[in-house]
Amino acid sequence: MEKKDFEAWLDNISITFLSLTDLQKNETLDHLISLSGAVQLRHLSNNLEILLKRDFLKLLPLELSFYLLKWLDPQTLLTCCLVSKQWNKVISACTEVWQTACKNLGWQIDDSVQDPLHWKKVYLKAISRMKQLKDHEAFETSSLIGHSARVYALYYKDGLLCTGSDDLSAKLWDVSTGQCIYGIQTHTCATVKFDEQKLVTGSFDNTVACWEWSSGAKTQHFRGHTGAVFSVDYNDELDILVSGSADFTVKVWALSTGTCLNTLTGHTEWVTKVVLQKCKVKSLMHSPGDYILLSADKYEIKIWPIGREINCKCLKTLSVSEDRSISLQPRLHFDGKYIVCSSALGLYQWDFASYDILRVIKPPDFSNVSLLGFGEIFALLFDNRYLYIMDLRTEKLISRWPLPEYRKSKRGSSFLAGEMSWLNGLNGQNDMGLVFATSMPDHSIHLVLWKEHG
Repeated sequence: MEKKDFEAWLDNISITFLSLTDLQKNETLDHLISLSGAVQLRHLSNNLEILLKRDFLKLLPLELSFYLLKWLDPQTLLTCCLVSKQWNKVISACTEVWQTACKNLGWQIDDSVQDPLHWKKVYLKAISRMKQLKDHEAFETSSLIGHSARVYALYYKDGLLCTGSDDLSAKLWDVSTGQCIYGIQTHTCATVKFDEQKLVTGSFDNTVACWEWSSGAKTQHFRGHTGAVFSVDYNDELDILVSGSADFTVKVWALSTGTCLNTLTGHTEWVTKVVLQKCKVKSLMHSPGDYILLSADKYEIKIWPIGREINCKCLKTLSVSEDRSISLQPRLHFDGKYIVCSSALGLYQWDFASYDILRVIKPPDFSNVSLLGFGEIFALLFDNRYLYIMDLRTEKLISRWPLPEYRKSKRGSSFLAGEMSWLNGLNGQNDMGLVFATSMPDHSIHLVLWKEHG
């Protein structure tokens, strides 16, 4: 058929085809397909694929594309990024999707970051770190060697670890390098706390002392306890130091002069922990900004006001059993909002505004597990064999790390958590540095550290 005749025929056929019903059109196509050979069928297949494909991400307004993408899980979205450059560009720029995915992993979100491609990168980093935690590959270990006798006391702050030993010395270590920065002669240390200029030690000789790092000189000596001093805390702004002792008392001292301002009684066991902290909630007994003192023994946590009156009275006593049949583990968390302590019954969290128990977390075989750190998203726990990370949203253990045969301490002074900001949510920068430290039978210090991102 000549081209001109074919074009005229095709026009007539097209007009007739358009006048048919849908059913007639389908029958016509079926008939034409049945008459077609391999060449025609291949041509039809290739062209149908192009005609039927609709790139909705390219055709829809960006807002609608983002709305549809929110219904997909992150793993599916990552697969979709491989479809084309356009899909990758649109999906990567969907900030809300990636922020939500990061939150679900326990990642902190900084809403001030405006870069639309930032959060997909953060998610990829987050998923990598969470896989390391799940596979027990997120940490590495190291040791600090330098003491010649038992190490009883540890305190960590801003990348520096202080150790107090029976060898009558205290050392300050740079955790990142393992180097000893200062080493000074002291008394036997049962507890330590430090800042840039000074070191405060509580001792088995029943006293508290303050030392200057640079010279090693003793600048203040606090005498008055009749038993070993197991815990100290201080605040330069208030010029107050507090100490808990085996004589069942808590003493409040003037930090600068060494004068005993008050002796708090009521404990019937060794006071193994004192915490001086600013209150962050309002109640009938305290207001935000008030300084509060917590003291703990084997069975009870006592709450005291600080700075209101000399002969202050205990505001509240907390315990997990009225008959004192259940003892508390010697670790205490208080951030101004919540008090958290572990016991054989589980992990107890009290609301500081009401003193009500908010929840009791009971993982499997909790009787031997102790608290190290507690945050908004994660908790750090340990027992005789492992270090554990718990997701507090699900109350499930998500990771563990093996521990060596470390030195046991009923007072909880020979082990501690390191950096703890990540317990409120990882952010890609806070998962570094020290996780856990404990003293060993050979007088060394065993460190568990975050492994650098791959």
